[in-house]
Amino acid sequence: MKIVETPLPGCVVIEPTVFGDDRGFFYEAWNAERFGKHGLPARFVQSNISSSSRGVLRGLHYQWPNPQGKLVSVLEGEVYDVAVDIRRGSPHFGRWTAVMLSAENKREFWIPEGFAHGFAVLSERAIFSYLCTATYDKASDAGIRWDDASIGIDWPIHDPVLSDKDARMPFLDEMKPEQLPPFAA
Repeated sequence: MKIVETPLPGCVVIEPTVFGDDRGFFYEAWNAERFGKHGLPARFVQSNISSSSRGVLRGLHYQWPNPQGKLVSVLEGEVYDVAVDIRRGSPHFGRWTAVMLSAENKREFWIPEGFAHGFAVLSERAIFSYLCTATYDKASDAGIRWDDASIGIDWPIHDPVLSDKDARMPFLDEMKPEQLPPFAA
């Protein structure tokens, strides 16, 4: 596997070694020992799958005070996947990075605790996989607006299909400090 750094320290793209022939392909999506050697989590406690249609945008979500790290990938289709550093006091606060994830490129994206996450579906349908370091905690469920101008994400879709919840998320500058995870140097 190959680890590709992004402009946001801690957020990395994992490009697995794929073995293929005329029958299909095989690759190792996660290996505790191998990931651990690269400083990535060796333990996940929850696995989620979502299915979305073209134009759907999910996010930008995070959990606080019970944060989750997420290893995400696409099993079918293609998405534009985004992470935003929302750790108060971080030198990268409010910055974002994005990666194209698809069933074809088989990339995985590691989003550590303290980052908001979202994605936009570019194919007819996408099946999205999340491995999480903590279980979902409804009381910690939080998010920020997908179109927050202070963050300036360059989404490849302009009129996304949003949930009511995502359409009503606050802007980053509306968040109180206690609603955001702290940066730990």
